[in-house]
Amino acid sequence: MPAVTSTRTQVAIVGGGPAGLMLSHLLHRAGIDSVVVDHRTVEEIRTTHRAGILERDSVRLLAETGVYESGHERVITDGDRHGGIYLRFGGESHHVDFEHLVGASVWLYPQTDVFVDLHAARTRDGGDVRYGISGVAVHDLDTDLPRVTYADEDGQAQEVTADLVVGADGSRSTCRDLVEGRQRYSRTYPFAWFGILCEAPRSSDELIYARSERGFALISQRTDSVQRMYFQCDPAEDAGAWSDDRIWSELQARLAGPDGFQLNEGPVIERTVLPFRSFVQTPMRSGRLLLAGDAAHTVPPTGAKGLNLALADTRVLAEVVERALGKGDLDVLDDYTDRALARVWKAQHFSYWMTTMLHQVPGQQEHRDFDELRQLGELTSLVSSEAGATYLAEGYTGWPTA
Repeated sequence: MPAVTSTRTQVAIVGGGPAGLMLSHLLHRAGIDSVVVDHRTVEEIRTTHRAGILERDSVRLLAETGVYESGHERVITDGDRHGGIYLRFGGESHHVDFEHLVGASVWLYPQTDVFVDLHAARTRDGGDVRYGISGVAVHDLDTDLPRVTYADEDGQAQEVTADLVVGADGSRSTCRDLVEGRQRYSRTYPFAWFGILCEAPRSSDELIYARSERGFALISQRTDSVQRMYFQCDPAEDAGAWSDDRIWSELQARLAGPDGFQLNEGPVIERTVLPFRSFVQTPMRSGRLLLAGDAAHTVPPTGAKGLNLALADTRVLAEVVERALGKGDLDVLDDYTDRALARVWKAQHFSYWMTTMLHQVPGQQEHRDFDELRQLGELTSLVSSEAGATYLAEGYTGWPTA
């Protein structure tokens, strides 16, 4: 039998994306040791292009907890501060001014950059982060010392023994299946997003959420020369079947209007179809196992809540873990589920509301006609009411941390 190399730590974290790394970082600041493991390589995570809108509290979490060396807060210097969004319908754009309505902004900052920043911080601080592994499994959760086992890059058997295990292993989590007494709530949607990355100048200074008779479109940004855009499509759509010309024709048609607005076009360098799903699992704690981020909940991307919820989880989780280990009382961990899910369900509602307000729902023509006019009535009410626009601004920029 091959020898097993063992490591003892306080918290074993399965999943080394932004949620796992942020939790490890916050625990390190509290004097708590952790080991992070992930089957992906650093390069795989770093080069998987994912958009990112950060709420104000997410930016503060990155900028004010020592993720950066003083004076080099990259999320501030390299991120784009957005003071609002545009809602476009009936061929006209309407600006929702977050700064005016709630005195807050959001930052356009890709999730991959959040990962790069957190990985650099944990590396700089001597964090134990292990990537490119295989065969991850969690054992002995009914004991005082649960274990995480895996094989390293060289195939060597490894074992991490810990006081607590955290599953931050994403929307395909295996850790979530280990939660006893779990309940799952989910909703699927009859549409998806066709997402592209293109080489083109920016078409707008802030995001455009567009509703048209052809379906939804979102115009986002990445850099001055690379942009990210989406349009509603069938979940079974074959992204590879779309030429650049066909993609641009569809996007331009969904943004067209009497004001003559036109998107700046360029070569499409990436295209993919992103399915929609709402999902929540409760509880987020089972004995010595806890869940964070997409392992416990996912939201449609319309409300830009996924990464922000993951970071909010880690803020609460780091606090309760510090108290539980400091007092030697695991009952303190019971606070985590209720505190985390209070925000999760608000975000689920916000994301569902944004999604159903802007997307065309397939169905019988008479129902589609009704829904179209109802959506236009809702959007018109929203942009003509400061109270309605304030609700959107509060939800989009993020509710203050409790």
